[in-house]
Amino acid sequence: MNRPLFLQILAFIATRLVFNTMHRMVYPFLPFFMRGLGVDLTQISTALSIRSASGALSPFLAVVADSRGRKTGMLLGTTLFVVGVTLVAIYPVFWTFLVALFLSTGGYLVFIPSMQAYLGDRVPYEKRGLPLALTELSWSLSFILGVPLAGLMISRWGWTSPFPWLAGLGLLALVGLARLLPADPPVSRLNPNLWVNFRTVLASPLALIGLAMGVSFTIANEVVNLVFGIWMEGTFGFELVALGLVAIGIGLAEFGGEALVGGVVDRLGKVRAVTFGLLANCAAALALAALGSSLAGAVACLILFYLTFEFTIVSSLPLMSEILPEARATLLAANIALISLGRAAGAWLAPRFFEIGSSQTILFNALAAVGFNLLALLALSFLRRIDIRST
Repeated sequence: MNRPLFLQILAFIATRLVFNTMHRMVYPFLPFFMRGLGVDLTQISTALSIRSASGALSPFLAVVADSRGRKTGMLLGTTLFVVGVTLVAIYPVFWTFLVALFLSTGGYLVFIPSMQAYLGDRVPYEKRGLPLALTELSWSLSFILGVPLAGLMISRWGWTSPFPWLAGLGLLALVGLARLLPADPPVSRLNPNLWVNFRTVLASPLALIGLAMGVSFTIANEVVNLVFGIWMEGTFGFELVALGLVAIGIGLAEFGGEALVGGVVDRLGKVRAVTFGLLANCAAALALAALGSSLAGAVACLILFYLTFEFTIVSSLPLMSEILPEARATLLAANIALISLGRAAGAWLAPRFFEIGSSQTILFNALAAVGFNLLALLALSFLRRIDIRST
């Protein structure tokens, strides 16, 4: 990996750390946001569903990375993020919180496929797992660094306090990327039209199967992700600081999953790696259902659940990046969009599974996670030719 590319990857990690802190801090501190905004679980889960649904717009925006260049796509995504978090920092009420979630997530979902396509253009498929896994370290680092810091701010200065910091850091990232990244020409000279690229994606059975796989394993994660903070507070009496410590543990587990991908995915093969991740995530969900009545069992199983999910999703990225090289950014944007819609569906389903158990158990959420992971495994079985084609 040459020095300029390595520096750019470091910049991507730092930028995504800011994005991911905003995205992830809501989950462990959900009760505190609910109380600060004066809303109940149904209202906040609806807001998070709308946030995730904003991902449906990302292909329409991220296609700029195929027609105008990857740098333009990354700068557009970062600008949307800054506008979103600035809005809630200035006027913190529920409707601006909702709009800010929508804008910041839309920006996040434009930035990611533009960045992934940028790396896909510069790194051969057989070596692509490592740089993509490195950029995903920002996801776990947000739970190790960003979310606990946000929790400290919330405990001292209230639920609105992280937003001005996120806005300032986002602005710094915008300036830094503008200076660091080279101006790149349009990538898809033959297919510059939005609808041409979409038709290319829709006409590819493998692309559609890959998108279905991402939706399924994302729903599996979200049906647990949305409720674990409320469940742990209600079951074990966890307060904000304790939830922050759990967040650090989950972040360390995810860091391990991302590091493991970087070390093995290119040698093991992308399809085999995703298969292993899905099966291990099913085992972790079943263990959570069986052992979640004890504090030690609950924390250990949650950590395993997040580690295996992170291994799965990071392993799937290089696989998806090779399905349609001629419309790489558009397909990656569609993948992000469908994953986001999977989160929206999971956010809508999670409280309903949780209420089946009278909010006293996470059993039904864990079983639902297993079911959606099995659907993802079914879809994955059709994608083995990608690894074969690229060897």
